[in-house]
Amino acid sequence: MKNFLNELANSEKFAGWVFIFPALLGTIIFIIIPVFCSFGLSFTKWDLLNPIKFVGFENYRLLFQEPLFFKILLNTIVFAISTSLFGVIFPLILACILNSKIRGSEFYKTAYFLPFITPMIVIGIVWQWIFDPNIGILNQVLQLHINWLYDTHFAMPALIIVSVWKLIGYNMIIFLSSLSSISQSMFEAAKIDGANSVQTFFNVTVPLLSPSIFFVVIITAISSFQIFDLIYLMTQGGPLDSTNVLVYAIYKNAFEYFNVGKASAIAYVLFVIILVLTLIQWNLRKKLVYNEN
Repeated sequence: MKNFLNELANSEKFAGWVFIFPALLGTIIFIIIPVFCSFGLSFTKWDLLNPIKFVGFENYRLLFQEPLFFKILLNTIVFAISTSLFGVIFPLILACILNSKIRGSEFYKTAYFLPFITPMIVIGIVWQWIFDPNIGILNQVLQLHINWLYDTHFAMPALIIVSVWKLIGYNMIIFLSSLSSISQSMFEAAKIDGANSVQTFFNVTVPLLSPSIFFVVIITAISSFQIFDLIYLMTQGGPLDSTNVLVYAIYKNAFEYFNVGKASAIAYVLFVIILVLTLIQWNLRKKLVYNEN
């Protein structure tokens, strides 16, 4: 028995389990168990105080009969699509420009990456001041008077601007690292064949970067569907629910209205949306990603 324990303690497999056990235990307690519990709660009515009451699919039925839910869902889709689109196009263009070794490129890389590591609460406070209709710098520069965060037509575009601005640095670094791995002979061959900069970009750069573009689109879309902190800090879902999104609705229903069952149902609707979106993107990879087998 003693020899067995000594062999077990000296085995690499045992050492590996010892190292991953804390992370595995945390994942089970704080992620896996809550996932199953919240799924069960989506079929119940519970206000955190009274006993849990099983109601079946009632939460889902009421949810899809509520006009506000579809407005919130549309807001989430608009935010996610806009952020994913501009959060890929702008970083890709900037990465190509900085990859050309322009003067001060290291400074620009640092400047663009700083917003990504800046705490969201700081970003929310700063951009609230920028968007302020009376003393905000944006209105002063544009010589306009727009109630950015208080107008139903401008609140969502304002949040999209902030979200894209924060994501630019991270996505740009991913594209830059991929660009550095592309052989310069590919660009030289395109130049010899008479391709201009635009043709080189669409026929050489984009196909060779398609794996990175595909990765960035997926992670940006998923994070955009899960947006909460920016909404909570800047608009609280207003004005008139024009910036209310699914995750913020989950928070409101669970911790303000104390309707845990409905909040859990919204959470699983969001889960299904993200799952379906990811599966569609993954199945399209053979058509969208260059040289994908």
